[in-house]
Amino acid sequence: MTAPPPAISSLANPRVKAAVRLRDRREREATGLTLIDGGRELLRALSRSVVVDHAFISRQLVGPDAIAAADALERGGVQLIDVSPAVLAKVAFGDRSDGIVAVVRQPSVALAGITLDENPLVLVAEAVEKPGNLGAIMRTADAVGASAVVAADPRSDVFNPNAIRASVGTIFNVPLAVAPAAEALEWLVAHAVTPIAARVDGPQPYTSVALDGPIAIVLGSEAGGLTATWTDPRVTAVRIPMLGLADSLNVSVAAAILLFEARRQRSPGAE
Repeated sequence: MTAPPPAISSLANPRVKAAVRLRDRREREATGLTLIDGGRELLRALSRSVVVDHAFISRQLVGPDAIAAADALERGGVQLIDVSPAVLAKVAFGDRSDGIVAVVRQPSVALAGITLDENPLVLVAEAVEKPGNLGAIMRTADAVGASAVVAADPRSDVFNPNAIRASVGTIFNVPLAVAPAAEALEWLVAHAVTPIAARVDGPQPYTSVALDGPIAIVLGSEAGGLTATWTDPRVTAVRIPMLGLADSLNVSVAAAILLFEARRQRSPGAE
């Protein structure tokens, strides 16, 4: 990295104030920008050609990943703005600071932009409210090599900085789309992808259903479950057996169970 200019220490700096406003969903939606908080997350975004507008760095706090991300940004001609630890803490979204926060342009989430492979494994998450759950789902989808994730009628913006942080940057590696639930269903059917909906009242356990073909695992929110859209006769309903008092799992846990079962069935003999 080149020699830095004096660090900004004032919270009244216009660039700092603009970044702080991105903590609000309305500002992110109005500008098409969001925050990536963390060196590892930023490196993963850069590996997928996410466009960085500028970045804030506190050199007293940077670790190896943040240094690598800063070097990559400088090589790409992206402006690095040196700030004090106090200013970075104001801009940062999480409670763990890597010393770098980037302002980036949100990738497209158009359903039409998703290209599926010959035997797709898709995850549809309907009305997920907590960004941390969406991030955890994206991390699992990345781990199993899912073809795409569709956020159907999400209650939170998908590029909420908390979702990015919870995904550890993998949100940029798995194709992601946002669509109304009815549109998502028709898109799946048009691509010959069978929706497998997890419901409390599903007539059969998920282990009795073939998950090795072109399928989409469909999950609803913990509070309301899936809407009537997914009672369509073209949808196969399954349940995750529950032996205790609770009748459902955290949506990200349910996603992990079903996605890894699908991966197991697609990889016979794999450990």
